[in-house]
Amino acid sequence: MHELSVTQSLLNIALEEAKKNNAKKIKKITLVVGDLTSIMDDSVQFYFDILSKSTIAEGAVLSFKRIPAEFRCGECGHLFERKTYSFRCPKCGGKSVLAEKGQEFYIESMEVEFDGD
Repeated sequence: MHELSVTQSLLNIALEEAKKNNAKKIKKITLVVGDLTSIMDDSVQFYFDILSKSTIAEGAVLSFKRIPAEFRCGECGHLFERKTYSFRCPKCGGKSVLAEKGQEFYIESMEVEFDGD
């Protein structure tokens, strides 16, 4: 359910940026989403379609770029993607791992229309 508040924030940011740049229509928003965020693309799209009604973002396409989770071993420094259910370092077996990638969530770009386009 956290997708509702996340999507509302996303829409607010997109509308604010479009307004600053005098855009008349938001056509596409590209989002970067890390796999560790637990954000579901379908849920964001669902809420976006509802929340954007009667705004310049209504009908905009959401494009999702997924970033796989990547971890660094706190003991040997090895960088790895988790391939199993274990968080142990595959190189040294260390238990102390930190997420390096996979927690991202941001707007990478927007495609907009201006008057006269």
